[in-house]
Amino acid sequence: MSDISTLGEFRLIHHLTHDLPKHNDSTRYGVGDDCAVLHHADHEVLITTDMLMEGIHFDLTYTDMQYLGYKSAMVNLSDIFGMNGTPTQLTVSIAVDRRCKVEDMEAFYRGLQHACDKWNVDIVGGDTTASLTGIAISITCIGQAPADAIVYRKGAKPTDLICVSGNLGAAYMGLRLLEREKRVYYEQLRDMQSKHADKPESMEEAMMHYDFQPDYAGHEYLLSRLLQPEARGDIIQALANAGIRPTAMMDISDGLSSELLHICRQSHCGCRVYQKNIPIDYQTASMAEEMNMDVYTAALNGGEDYELLFTVPIGDYAKVEQMDDIHIIGHITDDADEHVLVTNDDQHFTLKAQGWNPLKADDNSNDQAQQ
Repeated sequence: MSDISTLGEFRLIHHLTHDLPKHNDSTRYGVGDDCAVLHHADHEVLITTDMLMEGIHFDLTYTDMQYLGYKSAMVNLSDIFGMNGTPTQLTVSIAVDRRCKVEDMEAFYRGLQHACDKWNVDIVGGDTTASLTGIAISITCIGQAPADAIVYRKGAKPTDLICVSGNLGAAYMGLRLLEREKRVYYEQLRDMQSKHADKPESMEEAMMHYDFQPDYAGHEYLLSRLLQPEARGDIIQALANAGIRPTAMMDISDGLSSELLHICRQSHCGCRVYQKNIPIDYQTASMAEEMNMDVYTAALNGGEDYELLFTVPIGDYAKVEQMDDIHIIGHITDDADEHVLVTNDDQHFTLKAQGWNPLKADDNSNDQAQQ
């Protein structure tokens, strides 16, 4: 393993970025100068920024650096897709502490590049620096779209259909699974330390033979949804191919309830969502049952699914109904104070934004989707 200090900042940047490919004509000049140079003449430019903080957004106990790079890119690409745009360039700034080796940074950039290659996105710059409090990652993604193609949150109209892609709640249940196994791991370590407290040398011997195996069998999909999410650019392409332009759209990062209320508030309308139509994967339901929790709580409030939530005119019903991996879960209403979940037994509850809030003082920083 190589210490980052042996390279220094500029040699590290060159080491990680000297052979990055270019996918877009608008990328005139990328990494290597004070600024990247981009050229856009005939379309709108979309820009989004996200930060990921160790201990808040990810836990290195169970997060691989390559997966972390992949996810860091995908969550930003997802924002561009959430406005019906095409991502084109990305900058990455990362602060690392003394634990990080050159090989860790190489793994991070492999994941970053893999995500960018999937959608022909160019990495054009960023920054690296030292940290005393763990890893911090800031990604800025640049995209483009014709002015008349951009979809905002404010465009939903009464009678519009509410749609989601994929399925919901899997990432949250993956988080719960990882946190459970992490607790088991540390409990076993504490038990070992207690047993060998009087003989430190025997503790060293025990650790040499200690081989903790987390229990993930049958739940691999949940882990992939949390650690390696996919931005749904395929849905954007499918909608365009079908001749459907959403009236409002955003990606689901903080939970379905929270995101739907954003659309309703900005569109000055209400909504009615039907529990029976909310898409849930079998592994999500199985894990929720195993943990004795309501699977719809995970689907409505869990977050980190990075699926697309969008509304379409009711006239597009026949088209949407025939599309793969898109689900109609409800409709928009004209009462701006009505935000209703209709349960399977026909009870009516008010939807509330109970998704993850990182700024709440009483949030558990490692539980990314507080209920």
